[in-house]
Amino acid sequence: MPKTQRPGVGIAGPLKEGFEQEPGSFSELAARKQCDRHDPVTVIINGEPVAKGRPRMTRRGFVYTPAATRKFEAHSRLSAQLAMDGRPPIDVPVRIELLVELPVPALWSRRKTADAITGHIRPTSRPDVDNFLKAFLDAISTIVVADDAQVVEVYAKKKFSVAPKMIATIFPLDATPSNRRTSR
Repeated sequence: MPKTQRPGVGIAGPLKEGFEQEPGSFSELAARKQCDRHDPVTVIINGEPVAKGRPRMTRRGFVYTPAATRKFEAHSRLSAQLAMDGRPPIDVPVRIELLVELPVPALWSRRKTADAITGHIRPTSRPDVDNFLKAFLDAISTIVVADDAQVVEVYAKKKFSVAPKMIATIFPLDATPSNRRTSR
């Protein structure tokens, strides 16, 4: 009998005596994807981070988000989906630790570039770190967290790096959301 038609393998029911379950079968994958909802999720967005741009308005009154922000948010959503690996969104309060690694300006000297990479010079120019956070929160909403209102703690940091990227770790907290009814 071919492997795929063996009785006792799959989701049809319990394994029958004398049959072993195939490695990599559906039930094994389902068990692996159902991670504990209290496990932290790390989302890595490669490429130069883009801060949330202000909404723009046309002369006719249409409001739109700048193209660079839309592209970055789409890229971030894809990275978030890959990081979640099929898990449902987190529905408890969360803490986010965000690290924004920015490229060193090309016009800086070698010495100043080396100081920036080692951390002796910090990126204090615009855009602000909260604008990077806004773009990230808009991107992960409904994918990693059910709603960005669940973010109750944030630690954000900007630094220079050779390979610019944004790294965020989302930690579910052991707390009940205030908008959820508790059973009595």
